[in-house]
Amino acid sequence: MPDSLRVALKNDSDLNNIHAYVTGIAIQHGGQLCLLKANGKDLYFPKDPPSIGSPLKEDCAIPLGQPGNTTEITVPQIAGGRIWIAVGKLTFLLNPGNALVEPSVLNPSDPNHDVDFGFAEFTCNSSQLYANISYVDFVPRIPIAISLKRASGDVQYVAGMPPDGLDDLAQDLQAQAQEDHQPWDKLIVKSGSQNIRILNATHGNAVGASFDGYFEKHIDEVWQKYKSGAKMKINTQAGPGVVEGHVNKKDELEIGGEVFGKPTTADVLGCNSGPFTTGPSPTRNAIIPRLAAAFVRSSLLDSQDQPSQPSTFYRRDPTNHYARLVHKHNLDGKGYAFAYDDVQPDDGDDQSGKVNAGDPTLFTVSVGGKSAGKGANHSSASHHRPVPHPEEAKHHQQANEPDAQDHQKHDEGLRGKVHGLAKRFMS
Repeated sequence: MPDSLRVALKNDSDLNNIHAYVTGIAIQHGGQLCLLKANGKDLYFPKDPPSIGSPLKEDCAIPLGQPGNTTEITVPQIAGGRIWIAVGKLTFLLNPGNALVEPSVLNPSDPNHDVDFGFAEFTCNSSQLYANISYVDFVPRIPIAISLKRASGDVQYVAGMPPDGLDDLAQDLQAQAQEDHQPWDKLIVKSGSQNIRILNATHGNAVGASFDGYFEKHIDEVWQKYKSGAKMKINTQAGPGVVEGHVNKKDELEIGGEVFGKPTTADVLGCNSGPFTTGPSPTRNAIIPRLAAAFVRSSLLDSQDQPSQPSTFYRRDPTNHYARLVHKHNLDGKGYAFAYDDVQPDDGDDQSGKVNAGDPTLFTVSVGGKSAGKGANHSSASHHRPVPHPEEAKHHQQANEPDAQDHQKHDEGLRGKVHGLAKRFMS
């Protein structure tokens, strides 16, 4: 693994005012907060500010240039990194303790609220580059695709959405809201008359979209099934191996000696509260991602073996239609739609929209979606068919492939994952 990484930023849009920002933790500089300077090669280390909401002393916006232009930058080893993409510019601030105040999609008073922006997440350390496009918090209007070229010549590719992907996703969420009378349509955020982003249902309360009570009927049905003699089998894909589960006489879901109470809708959507709170038990921490993912995908009634195949995903109501439709509208079906969307069966197809390798030579972030999907034929990853609506999925079969990433608790989108791993990446 090299000390630094070549990154190509491609303007794959019709716009000439797109900028990129690179933020993260500088591994080779004692774990300091850093941003890449506008020249695309030097690091800026902000100094601890005197007050809350202090501005940065340097403009770190990297212009992507005219449509079709590619800008190459050099990124050192960084943990918890993001490559931010914005139509126009973003405002980053600092709080005492040298804490970077990142753009927020949940605060209407945030200076970036009406800016069309998104990001790719990455960690580049002495062992590997790991990167993905994330929809755990929201789907941006501007599409992002990524690819990774390895020294072996192999190319990994994640297609992202086409230029009109957000509007198509919004239309499907509006149709789903009319069908089940749940506030999927309220997740659509506008700037003026234009759809600018779509929030994950996890953040529905920020826009008056309450899903309280939504999953409870399904949860009760799962409890009844595994109280009535059915045995759940969870492949921890770790040391404990395959562990069995059932609902015991205390009305608790007992799996591999670990006991889980009934989750709420908020627990299912967020995957990090209630019974899905991680702790000191390695067995429990291995069960949680697979159990949480099964609830999000509503697959526990259709398969006693978890992780299950994609043919079991989202085929029942209630289910997470945000996640289902995010996969539908990404051209290769890949992208992190919820915290444990990297859960998959052994020998299964990656769902999460990631690239990773220990011998990267060029990491490319394409912005705008005009060429979305065209690189898929050159990818080493399997093509993934869109996830069908619950009523369309009953006879659909499909295989999956494994992900080498550890499953970690997500505190804010994938930020919990990358920051939770930062200490390990520092070595």
